[in-house]
Amino acid sequence: MMKKLTLTTLTLGFFLSVFSQEKVNLDIVQKIRKEGLENSKVMDIVFQITDVAGPRLSNSPGLKRAQDWAVKQFTEWGLKNVHLESWGKFGKGWQIDKYYAATTLPYYHAIIASPKAWTPGTNGPIKSEVILIKADTITDLDKYKGKLAGKIVMFDQTTLQPLQNTYKPDAVRHTDSVLTKMEQASAQTQRPQRPAGNNNMMAQMLKMRETRAAMTTMLLEEKVGLILTYARGSYGTFFTSNGASYELDAKPVSPELEVSSEDYLHILRLLRAAKPVEMEVEIKTSFFNQDPEGYNVIAEIPGSDKKLKDEVVMIGGHYDSWHSATGATDNAAGSAVMMEAMRILKNINYKPKRTIRIALWSSEEQGLFGSRGYVAKHYGDPKTMILTPDQKKISAYYNLDNGTGAIRGIYLQGNEAAGPIFKEWLIPFGDIGAKTVTISNTGGTDHQAFDAVGIPGFQFIQDPMDYNTRTHHSNQDTYDRLVEEDLKRSATIIASFVYNTSERAQQIPRKELPKAPEAPKP
Repeated sequence: MMKKLTLTTLTLGFFLSVFSQEKVNLDIVQKIRKEGLENSKVMDIVFQITDVAGPRLSNSPGLKRAQDWAVKQFTEWGLKNVHLESWGKFGKGWQIDKYYAATTLPYYHAIIASPKAWTPGTNGPIKSEVILIKADTITDLDKYKGKLAGKIVMFDQTTLQPLQNTYKPDAVRHTDSVLTKMEQASAQTQRPQRPAGNNNMMAQMLKMRETRAAMTTMLLEEKVGLILTYARGSYGTFFTSNGASYELDAKPVSPELEVSSEDYLHILRLLRAAKPVEMEVEIKTSFFNQDPEGYNVIAEIPGSDKKLKDEVVMIGGHYDSWHSATGATDNAAGSAVMMEAMRILKNINYKPKRTIRIALWSSEEQGLFGSRGYVAKHYGDPKTMILTPDQKKISAYYNLDNGTGAIRGIYLQGNEAAGPIFKEWLIPFGDIGAKTVTISNTGGTDHQAFDAVGIPGFQFIQDPMDYNTRTHHSNQDTYDRLVEEDLKRSATIIASFVYNTSERAQQIPRKELPKAPEAPKP
């Protein structure tokens, strides 16, 4: 059960605040805790984003449904400057309209799989033997020419290994020892090391890509009915890959089905033993190219201080997902938490000194496009380090994008000066396990777009849960994998961080401004 903020905790926080540089208004913290932990709407929010809107692949109808709902919800809450804002051109949207696949020989068996993103459908039902292609080079494919039209094919991947049982739990929380190790990391250990070059390895990888591309072209020319590919994962969970190109002028590709490891290996074993396998499959997909622009959802609680209202505290999370489930932990959870933080602050009738702005980013999964486009438009270009005047007006950006796990602290992203500040702000939440401040960097998500132009950008430390083992980019990333209590705690902590950042006399300290990268030598 959630612990209440006890008098002892309040007293400890009071004394620590009095004798520290950072003053924490514990009356406001208590209001935030009460609203966030006792009157939470975070599960209602995440229900709308997942079960109602569905998968939210970039520029898909599902993402547009979720964006339209967020605009409506922010407006109903009384937020201001609510709008969809283009960050630039993305490309075409895509969705699955229908999918069915099963083996019918040697017996009927429904297949766990998903059409690969941005691939076409099968143009009606197909029933075919499965042909095992044994080819390491383009010339190895010559013997299959004229034999593959309308057929279902798969490659004999000799590197695939039998699945192994795991004896580790899927879902875990950070132990005290792990958090202590994080806290003890030093700035010295965070300096990036340039990886040693390996020309032979790079040449082999380029050769493999060329061969794979040539094979894909040949299969398209042969008019194969469907390609089966191996999807990483086990126990019925599979993790989707990047899919085909979403560019408006992308070259055509063959229909492709990413198949769970158990089902793929089952078919492969039969074919290697010369046992015939037949399948029936029907895939319908749709492409959407009427509006190739990518959009972020933006909303604000305006600042009220005459001197500080033009400055901004920003929070966000990416709103897009992959398509094999409803993207609950990646990243409806983070988006819902950030929306709930805004609702909490609005509901306690907080009038911030600085403007508080939320962004729900799109196309993070394809390369942080939404946040990078926004930063380039408003704050500067990391390639040239030519910055706008508004770059100096944003105090900090806070991000959430590591699943459903509760916040246990914050990554400083190398910003040592912010450490003592955040330590004080976490004191009132020590009773719910949020204590750790680490100098460490973390990557792969949208705070990096801000950090790249010298704006303090932070991602919170979260309990891993089953994010990397079961849900991240997988067919199991559904509402059912969310932990309500964890989401409540996270939204409450973030609302408090936003309040403190807005009220602070000075902005969050900044690291040394990054230098523009050197142009490559000719």
